[in-house]
Amino acid sequence: MTSDATQTGAVPFETGNDPNQLRDLIRRARVVLWDFDGPICRLFAGHSAERVASDLVSWLEGRGLHGLLTDSERESLDPHVVLRAVDRRHPGSDLVAELEERLTQEELRAASSAWPTAYADPLIRTWTAVGSRLAITTNNSPRVARTYLAGRGLAGCFAPHIYGRTQDLHRLKPDPHCLNRALRAMGAAPGDALMIGDTPSDHEAAGRAGVPFLGYARNERKAKILRDAGADRVLVSLAPLLDLLRA
Repeated sequence: MTSDATQTGAVPFETGNDPNQLRDLIRRARVVLWDFDGPICRLFAGHSAERVASDLVSWLEGRGLHGLLTDSERESLDPHVVLRAVDRRHPGSDLVAELEERLTQEELRAASSAWPTAYADPLIRTWTAVGSRLAITTNNSPRVARTYLAGRGLAGCFAPHIYGRTQDLHRLKPDPHCLNRALRAMGAAPGDALMIGDTPSDHEAAGRAGVPFLGYARNERKAKILRDAGADRVLVSLAPLLDLLRA
């Protein structure tokens, strides 16, 4: 994995943000809810998510379940699309439980080759040092988040507040379930929190939970997707947050 010292590939500039508004957003955030895959790391950087999705589809077809998925679901190349589709047709079944565990094992393998998001590690440590409390709110397995964070020496910045995928797959974001779990456990009001996420489903979940949202996008294409979904504060680097906290 890349060290903090070499995480300098991203150019620290903002898209569509007033620095004063960003400063006020940070100042109000007593609790920071982080999505995992994206803002903290690229989980599948060295372990293709597309291949994982394809393997899940092949596993289903090997069990004679080819007709369980639509053509678009089979071709989505997104493991969560496959998992959600099976859960919609067989909610709470052993099939769904086994498929979810297979995805978790793939995510655990991916964690060993995940790429840290530039500036994420020092930002997490700095935010903790200035007294904010942090939580993970992710659609990935919480086991995966714990494994990755422990490997980076960051587990203590979040523990025990790591909330991820459960057997209730209909509760995945954009449902705000994991955000609400974090807020309740930490005794925080939605307005005193901030969510950092990188997908429209993160933005929607934050909105439904009443939590202010700050988008992170590793390139302008992903930034446009977030802005088109209604996110009005999107960063293409975490560097401005780190600079503001250190100031």
